[in-house]
Amino acid sequence: MKRTDLLKALIVGGTLALGVPSIVGAAEPVNESENVVQQAVNINTADAAELAASLKGVGTTKAQAIVEYREANGPFTSVDELANVKGIGPRSLEKLRPLIAI
Repeated sequence: MKRTDLLKALIVGGTLALGVPSIVGAAEPVNESENVVQQAVNINTADAAELAASLKGVGTTKAQAIVEYREANGPFTSVDELANVKGIGPRSLEKLRPLIAI
């Protein structure tokens, strides 16, 4: 085996084992969006547009309901209090919990 062939084999083998695209060429394109870390959204300071854009499963109607609840009842004191907002049940709350900051 030629030295360059051995080097290519080591690079391809090592990068495949680490899940990194090879400099020689990857079999499939890498989806960079999977590596993006979601920043928690503060439900006490975010406006409806930011909530809708940042919280998966929360559209404009639910986002506006969150803001209206906050305005009527004061700031949220816990993530669990979000269950008091119309349209957010226990399953929604559990999906949102890691995306929310107080």
